[in-house]
Amino acid sequence: MPPGRVPLLRRAWWAVLDWWYAARWQLRSTGPTTAEDYRTGTGQPVVVVPGVYETWHFMRPLMDALHDAGHPVHVLPVLRHNLRPVPESAREVLAYLEEQDLRGVLVVAHSKGGLIGKYAMTLPEGERIDRMVAVSTPFGGSVYARLAPVPHLRAFRAADPVLAALGRDLAVNARITSVYGVFDTLIPGGSELAGATNVRVPVGGHFRILGAEQTREVVLDAAGGSGPSAPRDSR
Repeated sequence: MPPGRVPLLRRAWWAVLDWWYAARWQLRSTGPTTAEDYRTGTGQPVVVVPGVYETWHFMRPLMDALHDAGHPVHVLPVLRHNLRPVPESAREVLAYLEEQDLRGVLVVAHSKGGLIGKYAMTLPEGERIDRMVAVSTPFGGSVYARLAPVPHLRAFRAADPVLAALGRDLAVNARITSVYGVFDTLIPGGSELAGATNVRVPVGGHFRILGAEQTREVVLDAAGGSGPSAPRDSR
């Protein structure tokens, strides 16, 4: 169903479910699980990059699936709640890859994390990144960003210089899988990315898509080494 045709009441209900999901995972971030618990495994190394205001705990549904499949999963506590500019955070990601000597990396990202991942892939040091699965990423910006009260949210305007430059750079798109729902409460324009593998899953919202079975399947498929061979849309 195209975003514009989703009934208003259904959008409102999805928004309630979405923010409830987000609140629960914020609370879970105080739990006993540590980042070190995920770093064991012999499969392809994975680095997770969450969205703005999110800690790595938001990514745990996908991290659990990847780790259970034998992949060492890395997080970057230095990003904290991910409020810094995209270029700065992208360089932190690349610095971590070099420090840990990680190569052939799969980046699994949510929201702003996908912008950070793509920016890192466009830099010379980004050759350490094999591919990325980005979930609910505002590759084309969000119409709500111009109303945002703080600069780190206004940076999601389509006209923002960093976002616009990323949009013009198509070189790495073939190595990106963009996963998004039937309607995103924060990115109403959607997350389709030209030249990428675009996968739309039957979930409404921005956050709870991280816990969807279909999202886990896409991530595990990418971690299995198949990667995107040609642009497609699973609609």
